[in-house]
Amino acid sequence: MKKILIISNGTVGERFIQRVIETYTSENIYYIVQLKEKKFEDASPARFKFYEFDPTSLYKLTNLLKMEFIEVIIAMDNQNDVEITIKNIRTVKKQLRVVVLNQWNMMHETANVVLVNANDILASRLLDYLPNVPVIAQNVGVGEGEIMEVLVPFGSSFVYRHIGAIEQKNWRIVAIYRERKLVMPSRRRMIQPNDTLLLVGEPAVLKSVYKAIKRELGQFPEPFGTNILLYIDMNIVKHHNIYDLVERALYAHEKFHHDLVIKVVNPSNIEILAYIKSLRSLDIVINIDYDSENIREVFLNDVNKYHIGLVIISSEMFADYYVRKTLYDVHVPVLKLSKKNLFEVKDVVLILSDNRDLEKISATVFDISEELNFNIELYNYTQEHQENREQVLEHFQNLSTIFSKSIKVYNENENPIRKLKHKNNFIHILPFTSKLTAHHIFSTFSTDSEKLYYKLNDYTQIFIPVQL
Repeated sequence: MKKILIISNGTVGERFIQRVIETYTSENIYYIVQLKEKKFEDASPARFKFYEFDPTSLYKLTNLLKMEFIEVIIAMDNQNDVEITIKNIRTVKKQLRVVVLNQWNMMHETANVVLVNANDILASRLLDYLPNVPVIAQNVGVGEGEIMEVLVPFGSSFVYRHIGAIEQKNWRIVAIYRERKLVMPSRRRMIQPNDTLLLVGEPAVLKSVYKAIKRELGQFPEPFGTNILLYIDMNIVKHHNIYDLVERALYAHEKFHHDLVIKVVNPSNIEILAYIKSLRSLDIVINIDYDSENIREVFLNDVNKYHIGLVIISSEMFADYYVRKTLYDVHVPVLKLSKKNLFEVKDVVLILSDNRDLEKISATVFDISEELNFNIELYNYTQEHQENREQVLEHFQNLSTIFSKSIKVYNENENPIRKLKHKNNFIHILPFTSKLTAHHIFSTFSTDSEKLYYKLNDYTQIFIPVQL
């Protein structure tokens, strides 16, 4: 049996003792010192021993401290009484752990004296009731935010998504509370509006997840970042194409209403550089790197420095294996421009595949279509396995209802890529997974439409990371 000494005086102390009585454990025995005795009817005589004396009396407290306690908890209303009581305990027991309810911002905490700030606890508890603020477990784990509770709003990007289709790297959905009842999560469980999710993971990751759950339409490229980066390597991009590339990037900048940064590496044409520098008058950030020893490292630094949420590049650059691999590693969306005119696009197109990566990026798809005022078209190759595709279709149809955004579904008997080659113009959206980083020669005979993305290279494409 572990012996715990509680020294109490006042309303909070009485309430604490009552809570201890209600919390059953057969491992502890409590010795309670009160300045004025108060009866607790439910207290078991075998577990609770009550004493009535002034703990500021060293003589009286010394007699009690002859027993071996593992901990002392002090909840008293008078600061002087608390400080004298701590001094008395230290006179008898130098190393005994003391936990003190601190209502006066006392500052002399030591290794064996823990001050529990009452004002911080009350403020933290009130904070939990604010809307759009994550509820973080204070007394579980290390209390730094590795356990979080999040209410899923009606317009959330997580609504009607299957848990199995949510990328959970360094975090997990461990419980769902629906209509005040616990619902255990499973891969096929679908998240409903007003569900409360209990999340466990790295605190920094959970903050990003929280923002993603609370995100509504019209915010792209958030939560990936806040600004747009046009990246031009003049050793790769044909110089006569750069003017069109910049013009289309300006159009995307206008549509998404986010700041544009133009990054040029390996500059080699004075006339083009003068044109790009002239764009500073439009409040465009221009960054020209004349000495790029490690282009990959410079690019990664720029994405962090400017908080980039969308990278715009040419089709020539995306065709470069090393550029494509670098883009994948930063986990931000990529807009790959093509020869087709971006200004005439009215539809975004998605091709269903056997995996469910499209469900992971669905909210971003609706976000893009909403901001650009585009239609959404889904193409399904009916000659292949349909179980996962049906779940993805169900998810998109649910989101269509939520966001009042109609979608068209085309069931094709032939490979959709072959048919789309004859379509006038569109933006092809697909998940940016590791298989897109492979050399094209390895996917020539593949039936995976994502690996064959380059077959639609003449059309504008947006690659969306599947991880938050």
